[in-house]
Amino acid sequence: MLDWSDCPVVERSPAIMSGAWVFRGTRIPVSALFENLEAGAALEQFVEWFPGVSSDQARTVLEHAAQGVCA
Repeated sequence: MLDWSDCPVVERSPAIMSGAWVFRGTRIPVSALFENLEAGAALEQFVEWFPGVSSDQARTVLEHAAQGVCA
């Protein structure tokens, strides 16, 4: 399982989205990024559809996930 605790652009709290990992300062789950990309959306579309998330945040999450997979 990927450890999101050292990814600076995400956070988790039992009071927000039942404790799911979300983009910091939002209620947008990290899983929404992966679900949209899997469905064929481009990164730019995701950022447009979820205005609380910046391109930099989304890229950081993808980089963190890639590092976890390669580890």
